[in-house]
Amino acid sequence: MPGGGRSRCRVLRLPAPYRAAPRRDDLSCPPSFPSPPAGRASPAASRGGDGRGTSCGLQRGVESRAPGPLAWARGVPPARHPGSTRRPRQKGRPAAGKGGWLLTHSGAVQAAGGATPVDDLEFANSRRALAGWQGRLWAAAGAAFIAWHLWVLLVAPADPTVSRAAHVFLGAALGFALFAPGRRGGPRIPWYDWALMLPCLLIVAHYALDADGIEMRSFMGPNWQDLAAAGVGIVLVLEFTRRTAGLVMPAIGVVFLAYCFIGPWMPGPLYHRGVELAPALIEVFGNNGVLGTVVQVSATFIAMFVTFAAFLQVSNAGAYFNDLALAAVGWARGGPAKVTVISGLLFGTISGSAVANVVASGMFTIPMMRRVGYDRATAAAVEATSSTGGQITPPVMGAGAFIMAEVLGVPYTEIALAGLIPALLFYAANYIHCDLNARKAGIRGLPREELPRWLGLARRAYMAAPLVLLIWMLVIGFSPFRAAAWGIGATIAIMLGTALAHRLLLGAPPEGPSAAPARRQGPVAAVIGAVAETAGAIYGALSGSAREMMQLIAVCATAGIVAGVIGLTGVGGRFASLLLEIAGASAFLAMLFAMGVAIILGMGVPTTAAYAIAAAVVAPGLTRMGVEPLVAHMFVFYYATLSAITPPVALASFAAAGMAGADLWRTSMIAVKLGLATFIVPFLFWVSPALLAQGPLPGILLAVATALAGVWMLACATEGWMLNGPLPWPLRLAAGLLGLSLMVPEGYTDLLGLAGMAALVLYQRRIHPAARTEPAA
Repeated sequence: MPGGGRSRCRVLRLPAPYRAAPRRDDLSCPPSFPSPPAGRASPAASRGGDGRGTSCGLQRGVESRAPGPLAWARGVPPARHPGSTRRPRQKGRPAAGKGGWLLTHSGAVQAAGGATPVDDLEFANSRRALAGWQGRLWAAAGAAFIAWHLWVLLVAPADPTVSRAAHVFLGAALGFALFAPGRRGGPRIPWYDWALMLPCLLIVAHYALDADGIEMRSFMGPNWQDLAAAGVGIVLVLEFTRRTAGLVMPAIGVVFLAYCFIGPWMPGPLYHRGVELAPALIEVFGNNGVLGTVVQVSATFIAMFVTFAAFLQVSNAGAYFNDLALAAVGWARGGPAKVTVISGLLFGTISGSAVANVVASGMFTIPMMRRVGYDRATAAAVEATSSTGGQITPPVMGAGAFIMAEVLGVPYTEIALAGLIPALLFYAANYIHCDLNARKAGIRGLPREELPRWLGLARRAYMAAPLVLLIWMLVIGFSPFRAAAWGIGATIAIMLGTALAHRLLLGAPPEGPSAAPARRQGPVAAVIGAVAETAGAIYGALSGSAREMMQLIAVCATAGIVAGVIGLTGVGGRFASLLLEIAGASAFLAMLFAMGVAIILGMGVPTTAAYAIAAAVVAPGLTRMGVEPLVAHMFVFYYATLSAITPPVALASFAAAGMAGADLWRTSMIAVKLGLATFIVPFLFWVSPALLAQGPLPGILLAVATALAGVWMLACATEGWMLNGPLPWPLRLAAGLLGLSLMVPEGYTDLLGLAGMAALVLYQRRIHPAARTEPAA
């Protein structure tokens, strides 16, 4: 895949059709579908039989157990469930099944809870499957790394510069242990990677032991130790990024570094007078560069919320979200695609990577869509688009919300509130497209008997409590740190309570194919076992958080290199002047140009870094044009995020196409069609801030209502279908224009759009009368 560098995913063979097992109403709760990976679980996981049995939320069989705390370092799955039909793991290849780690180009994605429905997918990655004492050592190191972050953030704050340096270079040392320089990593760390860890530790020691001196010398002039730390540190950051995020991001960093010194020979607005080596190293590495704002956000907000998300995954809260989506719309017309959209919305609230979302959920959703009749490209595009939408969904918003709040100096809750309506429009557009496509192709939903029951979901409602608590605390004014900390505490309480109830009511979980049947335990044994089990889950969540943080730390540090070069050379100001020149001819052309630059800068780059780079280059020019700072940054953020589904480097689309065996370009074009409304919405921020929840409430509600109507009209135009029949090309064009008219929040455009929409609907109802054939939802 483009942008993946050495760590691409390779599809060997598509799986057999997605088949459902016979339904059984007993305490074993066998899955009606193969169990999905982390965060998405079997729809049967919530069934409580006929209402008389015990909810599967309390079952502690292998399906609901999180992997062991060392699985992330070893890459070795635990014992298989009795009766598993998975083929044995091939020697030398990481397992991609239950409790193992799916190795993708963006890192390892945990697959917990049963056999994966796509057993014939194999992912090649530079991640090492460490074994023996090295696996145990680095699992403990990862857990300690995250525990240190929690201590510094919640208990004993450290010097900001020291904590940033430790965040980047302790993370880099961990990354050199876990990621090999080549395509495949062995079970041991070679000597040269141990050698790379040494300068990482020396840089941390340099900042920890001489923090005051470093700050003073930033005004008086650096010594040789400062220069050595800066030069070596930049090289280490680029290599760290190459291993964890592929070639695109470090290549961007190298280009910007080179620009520092070749600026005197560049034409037009790219010209600058050049800089000397020593000042360039200090500026690019220091508090305006690598150790600057982006890394500060990574070391605080992002670290805290990634840890919260890891705890939610271990607790199987993501599985509950998926079951909710299945119960709500799985039975409807085109049900599996609608499930993909809704579960992407729910899971996107805590996720930070579009491609990781695709890999984690696509193994479940793509075969399910194929089963009911969606073609490969459409199934892949629906998954790619819904996973990308998670990056613009509050509260996490792909970690971009935290950087935006820091840059703008506004409360984080203001950014999250501004992102609500655009996220609603994005997923509404996806849902409508899926419904129209299902109407057009005659695709039905899944049988109701194969779906989770609401009684079982009601029994597991406590699984959503941590996320609800987090959002509520943010709304009433708690800091993001405290809200996430309370969310983590609530998740631990749920895991402990579930484990205790399991042991008291059902017995300890089986430990292998030959394990004896579970027996109920006494109170003392149950408490001891539940505490031990929860402690192991906490350890695993901390270790998993460290693994998830690797790529984020690397790309944030490299984004700091770009930001440092922009500040040092002044190219951001010259780009702003160029935008002003274009705006003199046409403000719309200037916004269109800014959109193109934001998308290009975000191609092949993870969401967090894409926004950081685009904000440094594009946002200052927009604000100088008179655009409100929040509008400018949201405009840039959305287009940088949408680069994940925009050809030619559409990472999320390419990942989904690879999993489905679909054509890359056709998948990308369908994904763009599904996300078409979102490509238009950021321009509406500029016209009226109502879609960013700015202004009086009646105006906001009216803007949302007309925008939703406009999204529906645009979807009808692009799909060529309205209500019960096709739209001829002239009417498709009219529907598209009416949709645009409705999306613009002006009184006369709304009236024109509503009148035209009513006329089209009446015409379609007359030409194509309704024929009740399947559930609509």
